Amino acid sequence: MCGIFGAIRFDGGFNSNEIQQFQQSVEIVSHRGPDGDGHKLFFTSDSKTNVFLGHRRLSIIDLSAGGNQPMGRDGNWIVFNGEIFNYIEIRKELESYGYKFTSDSDTEVILRTYQHFGPKGFKAFNGMWAFIIYDMANQKIIASRDRFSIKPLNYFMSKTTIYFSSEFRQILPYLETKSINKSVLTSFLLQGLQDHTNQTFYTDIHKVPPKSYLTLDLKQRTKEIETYWDYMSSGIINEEEAIEKFRETLQQSIMIRLRSDVEVGCLLSGGLDSSLISVIANQNGVQPIRTFSVISKDKAVNEEKFIDIMVGERSLQNQKILFDPKIASRYLDQTLFYQEQPFGGASVIAQFMVYNLIKENAKIKVVLSGQGGDEVLMGYLKYFFFYLGLLAKNRKYFKALKEIFYSIMHRTAVAQLNLGQAKRYIPGLATKKLNYINSRDPLIKIWKTTSIQDRQINDLDHFSVPALTHLEDRNSMGNSIESRVPFLDHNVVDLLVHLPDQLKFKNGWSKYLLRKSSYDLPERVRWRRDKKGFTVPEDHWCKNELKCEIENIRKNSYLAELGIFNPKNFDNYYQNFLNEKYGTNSKEIFSVYIAEKWLKTLS
Repeated sequence: MCGIFGAIRFDGGFNSNEIQQFQQSVEIVSHRGPDGDGHKLFFTSDSKTNVFLGHRRLSIIDLSAGGNQPMGRDGNWIVFNGEIFNYIEIRKELESYGYKFTSDSDTEVILRTYQHFGPKGFKAFNGMWAFIIYDMANQKIIASRDRFSIKPLNYFMSKTTIYFSSEFRQILPYLETKSINKSVLTSFLLQGLQDHTNQTFYTDIHKVPPKSYLTLDLKQRTKEIETYWDYMSSGIINEEEAIEKFRETLQQSIMIRLRSDVEVGCLLSGGLDSSLISVIANQNGVQPIRTFSVISKDKAVNEEKFIDIMVGERSLQNQKILFDPKIASRYLDQTLFYQEQPFGGASVIAQFMVYNLIKENAKIKVVLSGQGGDEVLMGYLKYFFFYLGLLAKNRKYFKALKEIFYSIMHRTAVAQLNLGQAKRYIPGLATKKLNYINSRDPLIKIWKTTSIQDRQINDLDHFSVPALTHLEDRNSMGNSIESRVPFLDHNVVDLLVHLPDQLKFKNGWSKYLLRKSSYDLPERVRWRRDKKGFTVPEDHWCKNELKCEIENIRKNSYLAELGIFNPKNFDNYYQNFLNEKYGTNSKEIFSVYIAEKWLKTLS
């Protein structure tokens, strides 16, 4: 896991001042790679194009100097952020073709794969990645990103130069102006959306799309983006076969993500996803897995009971870290610094705090996380209600009533419905625009669903996973920790997305397939009904600690300067919130607050 930077010029060469600035663009993400750095400058034969590649290293696989980057083999050079977990199997295949390897790194496997197969070989990778390859012989730049937006790869094209980066801060010095993408910012403020397209909060900075690669032909001066992978059906329709296949595929995903030359730990929240990952990792690791749990004094969100069940009944090594919401506000500025863009809730601060506490208390570099489990296993409450709506639309009323009956009986989704959280998916409520946001753009119809499979793919590609992986990448890497996500293994995703709906929901239960296949989980965890998450006192902050700053927005608003915000109307909304008027909530207020705070850092 690392930080990368690239600069490619079409006309003329880089001068010494520019090269020095490029080196600073590498150094500025030292938090992503505290274990080493490197850079290389290339000159073409006609001296018209220069290529600069830079790298910061977090050493995980092959800790020797043999894994340092930029790495070159037979005229191909690479800087790489991420992990290719099946590099051992691919290396064996390449060795059968006669290739020799001089390191034990997965980076060298990428280079040899490209050398033998070209970009078509990327579909063989099982992992998370963002890399830039310079093909010197063909004078091409190949920039690729993993299937599910796990690792970031940004780019900016000026008239003469293209820049690639892991983080925005590396590119910002090269922009003539920090032009804010008003459309992206408005979608965030109105609907809480972020990272749902390949645009960013900056007009001139874009993202290399997931499951794609960008080819820059330096001779022809052309840019082309192509996909190397898409979803494929598994063909499984039988419950017994699905349970067996899911268990096998998830176990393989976890085992392959235990490959590391440093210790790997697990986040253990007490929920289904992290509990199953921890148990399987502990069963298959070369040494007992250390698990890390964050607990709270707030009984409403504390999952310590389930953590203790897991630790006691499955003999897990566990370290508890107390989450104190009273001190979480101290981490707000740090979180915003590493996120580099507005975020939609104070829970993001809690996540940063968790990784920071793990860094300080455990000194560990790699953790397995349950991120993505709710999207592939239908864990969110919204999926159950989408399912009911589709059943009703298709006139399957008896089946819909049956699911409602069992949900009430088991006290699952129906009993846990929160209208405030659900309104963004209810057309009548979601289409009501906030009167303090000036926008003529139509709302993005995130409530629209044609099938459960379509819903999952949209969340994986646009509305959920890209935002969550951005948050997780920046929070973990801000603390020099690599987060690995077994549920976003493409084999797991493909299997679960294409299963029939009746295997995704059954008898009022979400995550039915996981529950049925998790026979090694304690029953009290396996069939737990509630879903909790770490919360911070967002309402309290907005009414107390942040009150002065929020009220000052009326007098001095960066959003108003952009023409997308009415401070007076917002102040009226805020006063209604302070008076606890129905229809107001802290999420919308906090989004405005954090957007203003972010814009202030750019001024």
